[in-house]
Amino acid sequence: LLIDWINRTLQEEHIVVKSLEEDLYDGLVLHHLLEKLGSLRLDVDKIALTEKKQRQKLSVILEAVAKCLQLEGSQLRWSVESILAKDLLSTLHLLVAIAKHFHPSLALPPNVQVETITIENTSRGLKTATAVENITENKENTEAQSKDDAFDELFSRAPDKLDAVKKVFLQFVNQHVGKLGLNVKDIESQFSDGVILLILIGQLEGYFLNLRNFFLTPASTTEMLHNVNLALDLLADGGLLNFSVNSE
Repeated sequence: LLIDWINRTLQEEHIVVKSLEEDLYDGLVLHHLLEKLGSLRLDVDKIALTEKKQRQKLSVILEAVAKCLQLEGSQLRWSVESILAKDLLSTLHLLVAIAKHFHPSLALPPNVQVETITIENTSRGLKTATAVENITENKENTEAQSKDDAFDELFSRAPDKLDAVKKVFLQFVNQHVGKLGLNVKDIESQFSDGVILLILIGQLEGYFLNLRNFFLTPASTTEMLHNVNLALDLLADGGLLNFSVNSE
């Protein structure tokens, strides 16, 4: 999922990642990713050929990440040395943190864990220790945080009021897309292909979406998903989406 997300994000730069360990350690992909996601301009060379320059570049990049994510040194689960050493665990922690901050709508699977084995060479021989490392959030914790969601309450405790809420939303949507001669009658079916959602976002935010960026008359599930993903990206970029939404 992370590889697909990176390749989708950097498609215009013609960057293709095949391995998280082999393709991210030198900072090139991370540099492009931060520029694209966070509009950050980093004062480093695009390509660092020597290990010294790669270390310097990573230092600047990871410092920018820590600043954006507002993380202290003790909270960081990666380092310049670990990324440079192609440590997969550190790379995963870094990418998940970047994705959660810049693309909160990315549907990362919950409860992803790995078992790590640490081997230490001591005077008495090899000493091993195992531990479980969490890569993504615990689903139970996430669900606990969302227990008080107003719409969950509505579905479970007041389903009779759902139609009234839908009616209010329809009026709101048509008030804005009606200016373009569009009319929405059914929230479930007419929002599923992402077209109305994209047009609504454009109307509310006051900008025009280039027709080349989305499918106005999507003919397949892939094209519909493209539209919905674009809408979720726009909402996340605007700081309007701070929880995970599965585009499917």
